[in-house]
Order: sequence, then C-alpha cells, then structure tokens
Amino acid sequence: MPQKLTGGHEMMLAFAAAASDSPARDSASPVLVRAPMHNVSSVCRDAELPTVELRNVSHGFKGSRVLSNISLSVRAGEFFSLLGPSGCGKTTTLNVIGGFVVPDEGEVLIQGRSVGRVPPYARPVNTVFQNYALFPHMSVAENIAFGPRMARQSGPDVSRRVDEALALVSLAGMGARRPDQLSGGQQQRVALARALINRPSVLLLDEPLGALDLKLRKQMQIELSRIQREVGITFIYVTHDQEEALTMSDRIAVMNGGSVAQLGSPQDVYERPESLFVADFIGSSNKLQGRCLEVSGDYATIGLRSGAIVRVPAPPSSAVGNEITVVVRPDHAAISMAAPDGQDLNVLFGRVIKAAYLGTHLQIVVGLADGSDVLVGQSLALGEQRHLVPEPGHDVFVIWPVARSIGFQEGDGERAEMA
Repeated sequence: MPQKLTGGHEMMLAFAAAASDSPARDSASPVLVRAPMHNVSSVCRDAELPTVELRNVSHGFKGSRVLSNISLSVRAGEFFSLLGPSGCGKTTTLNVIGGFVVPDEGEVLIQGRSVGRVPPYARPVNTVFQNYALFPHMSVAENIAFGPRMARQSGPDVSRRVDEALALVSLAGMGARRPDQLSGGQQQRVALARALINRPSVLLLDEPLGALDLKLRKQMQIELSRIQREVGITFIYVTHDQEEALTMSDRIAVMNGGSVAQLGSPQDVYERPESLFVADFIGSSNKLQGRCLEVSGDYATIGLRSGAIVRVPAPPSSAVGNEITVVVRPDHAAISMAAPDGQDLNVLFGRVIKAAYLGTHLQIVVGLADGSDVLVGQSLALGEQRHLVPEPGHDVFVIWPVARSIGFQEGDGERAEMA
C-alpha cells in the first residue's frame, strides 16, 4: 500500500529533487564537528557579521498585512527565538528566511549575501518541521541519510555521518528501526539529526516540540540546548510557549501583529518589557489599574481603583491625571501578616481567596477591595513546610519593592524603567 505523504514530505522531495541537479558537496568534509559557540562557522568567521539579517521585510496574504517592516539580525552560533501568539507572523518570518515565502518588500541576507533570488534548496539552511515529516517506509538511518543520498553522496562516509548524527541526538544503535517504532521524542530527534547531517549554517525550527507532552517537551528543551551548544550552528526557533523561549534562547524577538514588539535577552524581555503587550504575554503578570496622582523626580504616585496608593518609576511623559496600568510579577511579590514599614515597598491589603502549595513555592490569590485579584508566587526557603500556607479568608498584606513595579500609560504602552 502506498504511504501517505504530508505537505512536509512533498516539500522535502521537491527541494531534494532540485538539489540533486545541483553540484554535490564534498562528501569528505566534516559534518558534525562539536565546536564551541565562539568558533561556529567556517564560512561566517567574522563575529560582527550576522548569520541572518532581515532588512525592512514586509509581506501580505490576500490583502492582509502579515509582516510589517521587520528588521532584525541573528548572530553566528546564537539560539534565537521568534515568540508570539498565533497569527503574529513568526512562522511567516521563518519561511521568509528559508525561502519558502518571497516577501513583498525588503531584503534577506544569510552570511552577508542577499538571498532574495536564491531558492530554498540552495540556501545554507535546513528546516525541522512541526510534524517531523519522517518517511514511514524508511528506516531511521535512511531518513537521516536522505539529504546526502539525494545530493548523490554515498559510501562509508555517509554511513559514518549518519552514525555521528545518531550519537549526537542520543539514538546510537537505533538506525535500523522504523519511525513507527519510536516515541514522539525519538522521532523529533531523528528529524533533528536529518536536518543537521549536512551541517547547515542555520537551522530553522518551526514549533518542533508542539506535539509532545509537557514532561517530554521539557526534556527535549534541555536536549535541544545541549545539541545547539555542541554543534555551534545558529538556531532560529519559532514558538508560542513563553517558558520554552525563556529556557532555551540567547535572545528573543517577541512578535505581535506582524511586527517585532521587543528584541532582547530572556532577562530583558521578562524584567524590562517595553510595552504592556510584552509584559502581559511574557510570564504571569498582575495588572492594576489606576490614575497618576503625583510625579516627583523619577517616581510617580498612583491611586489604584482598589483605593490603595503605590509608587512606581515614572513612565515617560507621565502627568497628573493620566491613567496608568501598574504591572507586578507574581514572583516579585510576597505575603506579610503585618503591615510592613519602609518607603521602598508597595503594600496592598486584601483577603486570601485561594492558596496552593506547589513544592518550591506557594501560589496565593488575594482579593482586593475593588473585587480584583492579585496573584502571589512566594518562594519557600529550605525547610519551610505546608503549614505556612495561609488559609482562605485570612487578611494579609501583599508587598513588593517599588523598583519592581512597571508603569504603563493607558493606551500607548509606554513603560517605566526598572532599577
């Protein structure tokens, strides 16, 4: 019975067929050399030269703008993530880099070379698809060797490279198995090995862990990070999972509405969000609505709807009377049974609605006077036990450092700088 091919299979066959008509690579060249990140490419040796660069890239589908003036640079050997909600343009951006989508405007450069007219099979990139696109009638080894075979490479060198790829993804000795004899995580590793065997300059990964369960996904996050460090290849990774991006990435481009909302390290986008969207999308956030009562120096005093008064680093152009959204991370706040002293702390009075013991921390929901809730994620010190969980109905104080507050002007998303 003929095997059913997915769109990913058909795309691979088309590219491989075209590649087989192009000059073959030197089959004796090393393929999976385990290089440190500072020596990642024999082609892109200049650390100042981006491996991938997008310049003012825009694109639309059927009259709708899906990418709007995207400009970003990806460094050699970097684990770079495109993060955002569904429909934000992250997969389209990945497909523009891979050559699967030709942008309406702008320029794409790989290793300093414009690739606007270069077809996907001729670009120094490989792709790991979300559905893996493994050929079910082939063994694991045959799937991994698919690219070299289509490029007319054969003999013991290909077998050696397949063995190296299997060892790299911790599947040594499993080359004779069929894809249906593997777990989801093992299939993902085979797809990764197949993409890495020709040692591309850039590896594009389109939500490759999306089909895995939570525990296996976390294990594969660690594995992907390890493999990327060992091979030193630039990874460009698409995901909507904030924790996944924060865990693995060197830098993250947070996307929204076809544009880059913020570009920075995981710590930057979490601790110093540049818009209310980023603050709300990355991690958990408490959003407290209020109005500016006073601006004094670098700080603004905000009257919240609950009746509480808090201080925040003053948002740019803030003025008395402006509506302000104060963002507080749950892990920046704590619970106190008594009103604390000190001008460096913000304090809210409320009543415990729900409390949960989660091993490493407490998750506590506190209700405020205006009916809104505040979530507190309070870490537990070594030796603290379950009896410290406050009971629902107890009156408590929610406290956090003034410098840990982030203030945004209502409507324009401007933010305060955090200390």
